[in-house]
Amino acid sequence: GADALSMRALALRLDSGTATLYRHFADRTELIVRIIDRVFGEVELAAEDLDSMSWQESCRAVGHAMFGALSQHRNVTPLLVELVPVGPNAMKLRERCLAIFLHNGFAPKLAARSWATLAHYVLGFAIQLNSDSSGRVSPERLSAVFHGLDASEFPATGAVADAMPVPLEEEFAF
Repeated sequence: GADALSMRALALRLDSGTATLYRHFADRTELIVRIIDRVFGEVELAAEDLDSMSWQESCRAVGHAMFGALSQHRNVTPLLVELVPVGPNAMKLRERCLAIFLHNGFAPKLAARSWATLAHYVLGFAIQLNSDSSGRVSPERLSAVFHGLDASEFPATGAVADAMPVPLEEEFAF
């Protein structure tokens, strides 16, 4: 099936055999979970550092650390669309963040939603880093489009045209 095909393709890329992969992983899903979790293991955040910050500062620190790790492993981001990260490293990060929200008075439902929003925000930007730039309009060309609009029809866009488009890393930081 599709799993076997994916495992064969991966084995080829790794210059290995499919049997070798199956000796270590039961199936493609297990392999993906382990790959994703390894990346989450690179999200380095000391609990005591986060505890000394406000919840807003903690969210910023977690977001930037996650974005940094995913930026280093851009091919992993599409895998996160398929699976919710449940490996030990991902679970520790989720736990740390949920604890911050709960400790700061968030109700359980709001804490869960806040974590999901933060994680999806980071993932959305990380996926854009991985997108194929060959089909995208260059920032210079896009800027020219914004500057070339009829000011009577698009006055707000014309007013901010010098600031557009916003580079992805700047938009994420904002």
